[in-house]
Amino acid sequence: MNYPNPIEQCVREHLERYFADLGDTEPHDILAMVVNCVEKPVLQIALEKTHGNQSKAAAMLGITRSTLRKKLSTHDLQP
Repeated sequence: MNYPNPIEQCVREHLERYFADLGDTEPHDILAMVVNCVEKPVLQIALEKTHGNQSKAAAMLGITRSTLRKKLSTHDLQP
């Protein structure tokens, strides 16, 4: 039996609700919206779990430290 990923299922359910709430309104930039909404808390949690160590957080996320710093700036998060 194939069990869905809980995060994927959560995103799916919320997107279904989002589209239902839109009604007849045409959606735009859905992917950017979702990435932005998901990326910020992922960055915050990674930093919390590594006690603010950006090198460890970047490694945990699978990105470089410079990419992490850019993303933190984009989301207006303090390093």
